[in-house]
Amino acid sequence: MSSSNVTDINSIKICAACDKEGDDLKACTACHMVKYCNRDCQIAHRPQHKKACKKRAAELYDEKLFAEPPPNEECPICFLPMPVNTDDSVFHPCCGKIICKGCIYALFRSEGKNICAFCRTPPTCSAEEEIKLLNKLMDKGVGEAFYQLAGLYAMGMYGLPQDHQKANELFLKAGEMGYALAYYNLGNSYYNGDGVEVNRKKAKHYWELATMDGHVMARHDLGCIEGRSGNHHRAYKHYMIAAKAGDTDSLDYVKKGFMAGFVTKDEYTNTLRVHQQRLDEMKSDERDKAAERRNRNEN
Repeated sequence: MSSSNVTDINSIKICAACDKEGDDLKACTACHMVKYCNRDCQIAHRPQHKKACKKRAAELYDEKLFAEPPPNEECPICFLPMPVNTDDSVFHPCCGKIICKGCIYALFRSEGKNICAFCRTPPTCSAEEEIKLLNKLMDKGVGEAFYQLAGLYAMGMYGLPQDHQKANELFLKAGEMGYALAYYNLGNSYYNGDGVEVNRKKAKHYWELATMDGHVMARHDLGCIEGRSGNHHRAYKHYMIAAKAGDTDSLDYVKKGFMAGFVTKDEYTNTLRVHQQRLDEMKSDERDKAAERRNRNEN
């Protein structure tokens, strides 16, 4: 059943089980196709409704999963969309802002100061001070702060014990607060067995949550999972969306899909065009110079 021929749930005034009319009927929360006057009616109607409900619920989930992703967050200084690669931005616990490395490089080049490019606070002098700042941000409900503290527990840094279970609890909290990267890392924990039993089903679930919140790498990894399972249509759908968001690795897979006949010429051409547009939107001289400097230091 496609969404085009599903009855508007708000127009339904009759219980699907007993045909009682009313304005206080409750919708089936899974499929939003029928209403009931109470739980007993819902249970009684379940054998008849189960198959259609499951099918429609899966359609609704896919609509969310493959929906147009939200735009990239903007750097609070240059207002350009953040780079896809999280290594190209830095979180500052002094103000709770994530700043692109282009702006950090520009400040250092102009003033020669190692300070926050947003609030101009000097870096912390100790691990205790860093954790104290994170705790203050957590009290304010900043999801990124929960994620940062989770990373410290996962690696056993700043005097904290290595505790993957604690890290996963913090990843979950940050994800529930809307920080997609935390869901992605929680999925990685289940995939690799860090602090939990290996559970690929749960790993996929958390990657899907991260994907629905706009995390590009999670979507790329879902494409890999679907491809290995032989679900090529779903795999390349993920790759094309991720590539259009600016992910170069996904674009390479789209090209392979085009060569193999899974992606049409129009789909490949459109993906290539939008991919370049996203890269152009994220590009700046300062970001290029920051990347060059990082590459020199790494080499």
